[in-house]
Amino acid sequence: MALVFAAPPLAAARDFPAMALMRARVAGAGRRWNRAAVVPVALGLVAIVALAFAGSANIRTTALFIAGAVGSFALLGALGWGLRALAARLPRPRDPIARMALANLHRPGAQTGRLVTALGFGLSAFVLLAVVQSSLDANIARRVPAKAPDYFAVDLPPDQLGTFTQAVSATAPGAHIRTVPALRGAILSYGPQNAPTRVADLKAIPDDAWALKGERGLTFSADVPEGNTVTEGRWWTPANQDQPQVSVDEKLAKAIGLHIGDSITIGLLGVERSATVTSFRRIDWDSFGFNYVLVFSPGALAGAPYKLAATIGLDPSHKSGAVKGALLARLTKVLPGTSVVEVGPLLSAARDLLGQVSTAILAAASIAVLAGIAVLIGAIAAARASRLYDNTILRVLGASRGQLLALQMAEYGLLAGLLALVALALGSALGWLVVVKLFSFDFLPDWPHVLLVLGAGLAVVLGFAFAGSLPLLRARPARVLREL
Repeated sequence: MALVFAAPPLAAARDFPAMALMRARVAGAGRRWNRAAVVPVALGLVAIVALAFAGSANIRTTALFIAGAVGSFALLGALGWGLRALAARLPRPRDPIARMALANLHRPGAQTGRLVTALGFGLSAFVLLAVVQSSLDANIARRVPAKAPDYFAVDLPPDQLGTFTQAVSATAPGAHIRTVPALRGAILSYGPQNAPTRVADLKAIPDDAWALKGERGLTFSADVPEGNTVTEGRWWTPANQDQPQVSVDEKLAKAIGLHIGDSITIGLLGVERSATVTSFRRIDWDSFGFNYVLVFSPGALAGAPYKLAATIGLDPSHKSGAVKGALLARLTKVLPGTSVVEVGPLLSAARDLLGQVSTAILAAASIAVLAGIAVLIGAIAAARASRLYDNTILRVLGASRGQLLALQMAEYGLLAGLLALVALALGSALGWLVVVKLFSFDFLPDWPHVLLVLGAGLAVVLGFAFAGSLPLLRARPARVLREL
């Protein structure tokens, strides 16, 4: 990274004519691009991308992130150029401070494009974080209390279902119990029946085909499971449910190229069982129930030993700690071999995990903003000579330090306002893609929170701009004029 950023100015400095340097005070040095910097910059960029891929376990995600970052920088660069061109064409305000602040955005040597790219990326990351975090919190708050059961029970012997139901009803009357058969097996092969693909022969597991890795939960059912929708093919009927058939999650089917009529072979307790794919399903994963990528017809797994998995939804009047404690104690006593898991602590752990992820993203976004602030300070330092010259001339013409400070803050305030609009639009758009397209949640951002986060970021930027401008205001015109 140091090579990429240092090569262009060093290459330009090496070949900069001495006479041009002498004239820079009055003629302006301008910006030069040296062809000698092309090779080191290109090699540096290739090395950065290679390093990102070498340290990534998911090539697709890394490629998407790099493409998104490049696209964001390109968009911000174009916006910076557009804002500079727009500032040059806007009507001149009558107020002299506002007129000079607007002119400083497009004057020769203006850093508008560079600042929009650097600061816009960091502020957009802040907005993206706020949008995603508040949307996820809103989705959890709206969906979890309404859908989540209070307990999950696994490894329940079928012959003990009566005992289980009686224990729940006696301790928490009115509780809703749902049970499904539960088995575990591994997908061995899939595809056309005459030319199946063996999982063991795959050199790499396709993306979104996590169900091919090791053993997975399996079940069978005569009816379409709750929270599932058949999107292609047909569900078996009572007349043909004894035949070996299977319904597959549509995302898994798409990932491995499965079609209706293909076959899937699983290994179940050392026995291979094959079934014909007759339908694909869309699974509502946030239904907080039992969801399986493979659901077999009753005949496909006939004779295989299985146990039951169950969910318990308590009546709202029985959600007190006393009832939950009594229910858990009774189930543990009468069914010691059945594992009962309370959902509340799991949801709390999930929220804690989400908070930790948000903190990590916030740290990354903060680094991006700090990098943008570094660019801001660098731009102030690079323009120090010309700004000092301007301030001296304005002081000679009668401008006060307060007016000069107002000019500086008006310039950076105008740029910050434009950056706020850019960051709000870009960050919200990226947040919508993450929440809706990646997570498949509703887009429910807390806009006051988003604006507060954006405002805090802008306040930090303006604070550094103010601090960087103070040394220029303390310069004495007489001393500067003697040095010109």
